[in-house]
Amino acid sequence: MVLLSLPLSLIGATASGWAVDGIDPAKGSSDPQRMLVWYDLQLLDVEGRGWTDTNAFYDRLPGKAEAIVRPEVWRLSRQSSGICVRFVTDATTLYAQWTLGLDRLSEWNMTAVAISGLDLYVRHEGQWRWLAAGKPEKQANEAVLFNQILSGEREYLLYLPLYNVVSSIKIGLPQGSKLVKAEPYGKDRKPIVFYGTSITQGGCASRPGMVYSAILGRRLNRPVINLGFRANGNMDPELATLMAELDPAMYVLDCLPNMTAPEIAERVEPFVGVLRRAHPETPILLAEDRTYPDGFLYPARRERNEKSRLALRAAFDRLQAAGTAHLHYLPGTGLIGDDGEATVDASHPTDLGFVRQANAFEAVLRPLMMGE
Repeated sequence: MVLLSLPLSLIGATASGWAVDGIDPAKGSSDPQRMLVWYDLQLLDVEGRGWTDTNAFYDRLPGKAEAIVRPEVWRLSRQSSGICVRFVTDATTLYAQWTLGLDRLSEWNMTAVAISGLDLYVRHEGQWRWLAAGKPEKQANEAVLFNQILSGEREYLLYLPLYNVVSSIKIGLPQGSKLVKAEPYGKDRKPIVFYGTSITQGGCASRPGMVYSAILGRRLNRPVINLGFRANGNMDPELATLMAELDPAMYVLDCLPNMTAPEIAERVEPFVGVLRRAHPETPILLAEDRTYPDGFLYPARRERNEKSRLALRAAFDRLQAAGTAHLHYLPGTGLIGDDGEATVDASHPTDLGFVRQANAFEAVLRPLMMGE
């Protein structure tokens, strides 16, 4: 599950002046020429990993899934969408080095930063504020995320790429700078698991922190696990079995863009049933598809929206009639607005679309999370 550290209030100091839960510079690698220390991100508490028994550290499914899920789902699960790390440092300069497994750095409808880059936020006056992006130039990259900023100890949040495989990643701090694991979000604060399509995975945000699940993680101040699989969010039964192994605060099922009405009628109830039997009290949210912004001129797209929504609502009603508890529903009307300005390609949201999507999800999720 998601790994958390001790609260900073419980951290003491060693004789050398380093916090007990701070990262000892001896665990990093020295760069005498530039007077830096490089720290592997795995020394920190990396978030967004549902399983620790992965073949590679930044995979999103456990190693056993390779023999269970469809090959395309397995391939996509090796991409690091939703994985991030929070840390505290007093460094006034921050470098990053990261190595990518795929040579495709960008696509026609997505930026290189979103697909293969890094995205850095800083907590300022109690709020997460965007600070910098790491631009990828090739498979092995180095970038200065900030340089000579105001001195002071701050908490940072670094997101990994949405559509590339991360082989390794390090951050570089000036010698003498402290690096400490961030405080946990709160006692027993479990993650929200999002399962879905290319949109859930992050298409077409301009950078990793603008996916709706990432936005919600910052707003709700809790970890999230992104199980979005491009063109493959089909409610496969194998995914239900794997997801049932997790112990989240909530499951969000956002698969309609990849499913036909007959598939929805066939798969939703068994999928929910697997999760409900494993976790009788955990809330489950069924989300409708967004409205295609050009549907007013494409009757087939409008009809697809209507059929998929009717099928999901019917499945929801049957589940409720059967006594399925803690089941919730999010309509798709207005999910990304109705002005036609919120997508890149009449399907995938822009940052504006993701903000609107986050607003709609937050209205449902926040009241359900208040009790934790």
